[in-house]
Amino acid sequence: MKLFYVFCISILILGVAGSVSAQWPGITVPPSGDNQHSISTQFIGPVEIVIDYHSPNVHAPDGSDRRGKIWSELVPYGMVNLGFGTCGDDCPWRGGANENTVFRSSHDILVQGKPLKAGSYGLHFIPGKEEWTIIFSKNSTSWGSFTYDAKEDALRVQAKPEKSEYNEWLTYEFIDRETDHATVALKWEDLQLPFQITVENIDNLYVKMIGEELRSSPGFTWENWVTAAQYTLQANQHLDQGLKWAETAVNSPSYGRENFTTLITLSDLQDANAKGEDAAKTREKALNHETATPIDIHQYARGLQQQKKTEEAIKIFEFNARRFPKAWPTEVGLTRAYSARKNFAEALKHAKLALAQAPGEGNRKNVENMIKKLEQNQDVN
Repeated sequence: MKLFYVFCISILILGVAGSVSAQWPGITVPPSGDNQHSISTQFIGPVEIVIDYHSPNVHAPDGSDRRGKIWSELVPYGMVNLGFGTCGDDCPWRGGANENTVFRSSHDILVQGKPLKAGSYGLHFIPGKEEWTIIFSKNSTSWGSFTYDAKEDALRVQAKPEKSEYNEWLTYEFIDRETDHATVALKWEDLQLPFQITVENIDNLYVKMIGEELRSSPGFTWENWVTAAQYTLQANQHLDQGLKWAETAVNSPSYGRENFTTLITLSDLQDANAKGEDAAKTREKALNHETATPIDIHQYARGLQQQKKTEEAIKIFEFNARRFPKAWPTEVGLTRAYSARKNFAEALKHAKLALAQAPGEGNRKNVENMIKKLEQNQDVN
């Protein structure tokens, strides 16, 4: 009592108005209950997902083992009365310890197939034996769930709990990561709750971001305009925009440069936009350009093969051999061309010529493997 009296007198002497916590910054002490601060981060393409939480463990601060007593006991099923705050009998679980568990997304996403706008959200749960409700609250700054208000809900989705490996500490782990979606799982004790996060129309997002970046310093080099154009080809999306980027890479007086790479990219985009005549002219210019090397042309032909454009690829291999006779890797190209036509004897002849000029051990081994296949009348493509 004396210590409390001295503390209050000190406040009065210093003339501090309002609450102590509002006036004085906090100090760094161990987290309440030794529930350490943790952050899980995962990118889905350009989208950053962050879950910021405090992590309790199965063993209580006094060392007692609570395994088997976490779910339905320490973490009750359904809404409960926490005995504190303003949520009354309708308090969800905070999905961690101490402060709000906060879920942040840099862009709009889908959670379990339902839309959630970019932003920060208080992450809460209504656990159940067979099914849980996951709540994303617009209030992300409160302490725990004590002042939870359903009117602030931004989204509710359902998820089903599963058996998991044992986890002493509560954690959020990204257990599945794909091009446009990821699965995050709350894991604690012997249970996990997985739920999926999806970035809808991720190609649209990439194209939008690329367009913005090209208006700044990344757009000062022709290489980035080519990369942008090639992305649209790879994704088979926004090909009209890709054509504009390819044209800039070739023709812009500020950023453009005419070379094999820019021209062949422009040709491919012209083709993709049903401009076949223009594409043929540009491709011819690219293949005969002074910057075109035997390897450039060979790799272009290999790309055509991967697209199942076999006859076009064969013509490019043959062109390469005429333009750069006996240069590496033109003999390899002829090997592939004759092999594709099932003329294994002729293919074998060119493979043996290629072996004699192959640079480096890796290339030699690749050609040797081709020779072994051809000797057994097997296609090397």
